[in-house]
Amino acid sequence: MDRQERQARIKSYGAAYEQLIAALETFPKEIWQFRPAPGEWSIHDQIIHLADSEANSFIRLRRGIAEPGSAVLGYDQDIWAIKMDYHAQSCDDALQLFRWLRHVSYNLVRSLPEETWSNTIEHSENGTMTLDDWLKVYDDHTPGHIKQMEACCRVWQAQQK
Repeated sequence: MDRQERQARIKSYGAAYEQLIAALETFPKEIWQFRPAPGEWSIHDQIIHLADSEANSFIRLRRGIAEPGSAVLGYDQDIWAIKMDYHAQSCDDALQLFRWLRHVSYNLVRSLPEETWSNTIEHSENGTMTLDDWLKVYDDHTPGHIKQMEACCRVWQAQQK
């Protein structure tokens, strides 16, 4: 990734919370628990997942900066959703956790020296990842879930007709 693309991605990465909140404001609260099909995630599930994912991202970034080449673990997001009973968790708490974690990581990546971006982590599922790879994954993550939330809302709306 060149410096110009990285700077654009860093800016986008830093705006994820505001993008998420703007999207959530378009979905009626009464549908947040709606599951479009058995085994699929509701908007509520996705909000809790985003906080859990951001917590993992927070650690992965710091390991890549401070301990290049170190191992980081993947996790089974579907098992987390079941075992931690995502539907029983607070969306408000998850959104605040996501906001805070993203904010402090954004402040950190904005100031990284150029040479740090080639540092790597060894991801248990994805293999060797540079910090550029990390940025791409997490810059794309929230918008991907917003699209899934929009699809969930469309299914709910279609069922109301």
